[in-house]
Amino acid sequence: MKTFIITSAMFISVLVTDCTAQTTNEQYGKTLNIGAGIGYYGYVGHSLPVFTVNYEFDVAKNFTLAPFMGGYSYQNYYYWGNPNKPNWDPSYHQYSYRETAIPIGLKGSYYFDQLLHAGSKWDFYGAASLGFVIRNVVWESDYYGDKNVYQTSSPFYLDLHIGTEYHINQKTGLFLDLSTGVSTFGLAVHF
Repeated sequence: MKTFIITSAMFISVLVTDCTAQTTNEQYGKTLNIGAGIGYYGYVGHSLPVFTVNYEFDVAKNFTLAPFMGGYSYQNYYYWGNPNKPNWDPSYHQYSYRETAIPIGLKGSYYFDQLLHAGSKWDFYGAASLGFVIRNVVWESDYYGDKNVYQTSSPFYLDLHIGTEYHINQKTGLFLDLSTGVSTFGLAVHF
């Protein structure tokens, strides 16, 4: 993941040097961003496919806020019984559960287009997302053990981002958002 982020940052810096000056009165808000990608959640132990959606609105020059919502789901297994006895022992059972999580919050983005002298086809930003995660875990019907398998996870959500958008035309663009938790590629629709 670190190699991917470093390679992407180098690619973005090369694109910036090839761009021409951008107008200073560009508005970034009134934009619906729909993306899909991968995310890493420490208590899960591996990357998961995720989707995100947010709607940006202008707050100040080069700064937007965007209410966001995301989602991911995965299935995992939990062992209940005496772990010192072999699997064939009737007191040791494997049960499956499915977790669905929906992060909800607010993303603040600052656009560096003027600083980087980016062309009108490109936007570059740094951002932070803050919110909380709604989780729902569904167990197999005959499981009666400890159902709190992610005891160390926090309901709060914090993510730092760097990203870029390439404007296909005035109404649509493609974006790449790299972050500390969820990285996405998607479509931006400008209203």
